Amino acid sequence: MNPLLQSLQPYPFERLKQLFSTVTPSEKYAPISLGIGEPRHATPQLVLDALATSTGALSSYPATAGLPAMRQSCANWVQRRYGLTLNPDNQILPINGSREALFAFAQTIVDSTKAGATVVCPNPFYQIYEGAALLAGAQAHYAPSDPALNFNVDWSKVPENVWKTTQLLFVCSPGNPTGSVMPLEDWKKLFELSDRYGFVIASDECYSEIYFREEPPLGGLEAAFKLGRTDYKNLVAFTSLSKRSNVPGMRSGFVAGDTKLLKQFLLYRTYHGSAMSGMVQAASIAAWNDEAHVVANRDMYRQKFAAVTPLLAQALDVKLPDAGFYLWAAVPGGDDQAFARDLLAQYNVTVLPGSFLARESQGFNPGAGRIRMALVAETQECMQAAQRIVEFVQHL
Repeated sequence: MNPLLQSLQPYPFERLKQLFSTVTPSEKYAPISLGIGEPRHATPQLVLDALATSTGALSSYPATAGLPAMRQSCANWVQRRYGLTLNPDNQILPINGSREALFAFAQTIVDSTKAGATVVCPNPFYQIYEGAALLAGAQAHYAPSDPALNFNVDWSKVPENVWKTTQLLFVCSPGNPTGSVMPLEDWKKLFELSDRYGFVIASDECYSEIYFREEPPLGGLEAAFKLGRTDYKNLVAFTSLSKRSNVPGMRSGFVAGDTKLLKQFLLYRTYHGSAMSGMVQAASIAAWNDEAHVVANRDMYRQKFAAVTPLLAQALDVKLPDAGFYLWAAVPGGDDQAFARDLLAQYNVTVLPGSFLARESQGFNPGAGRIRMALVAETQECMQAAQRIVEFVQHL
């Protein structure tokens, strides 16, 4: 058995299950879950139609590099969204959802034969970053987000001795769970550090199309282009249809960026067996080619957050995020696990303790004292949950 498997920590939802193992939810209320970030808006009809008319693709093996039409649709979307022109033949690669690809990318990049091989990730963070690092034979370094910086990381506080052994850096913008968007000056700093120390940047951008400001979130490739890095050296961006188009079960996205890195990633994926079904590619093309359903989806989230956030702000330290579909709230008393447990017991609402999404670093857990609430259900259900949370806090 691979001994590195023993280094993995329980997934947040496994820890949540353990936390709730002795809790009897209140029978006075119907259950409402704000715990899992799984899109629950309706899947666009155009995606369903494309799936229904593409069953013939199941009769042949798909190519790992994907169909030319698939890569072209992704390139067209990048042009519309960011104003960038990418070569669909060598700068874009279809992936089976960003989760699978983020993990696999670390296995491609990390050279565990080098002493002290390190992967840096933000803290709190998406658990896959840590698991990918550890199973690649690297050590993880956790860079805490700073509330004073809108929950972005102050990269200047990462010690130089860490940068010297860093091979891969995961960034998530818009962030999970914080909803923060990394500004251009932070990207400039990271590119300078990457040039100095030679590490690769993996930019997780799966929440990029759900935002609440007029200006859409800055992407990693867009930031590179603005700073004159048109070769996207040591940079690969990951995006997905799951949140954008409400198709989490389809497992579809793409990576784009540095041609040298993508060439090696394609090689790894060829042996890994990561080809996307032709049927899924056809549906993905339909989704990437259409923006009307994305605008409608974003409007639903905007209306929902506009209704729910002020209500919760009556009882919690919470504000509208830059983007994403989470609210990242500080809880009274500072015990996020007790808050989640008692909320379920008394009001049958599930939230995720922030400490489950982070690791202790520099003597503290930056997720402690906070909860993540996924506003993925219909507005009325989210409003009911918010009203219960307010009542719960008022009775603490």
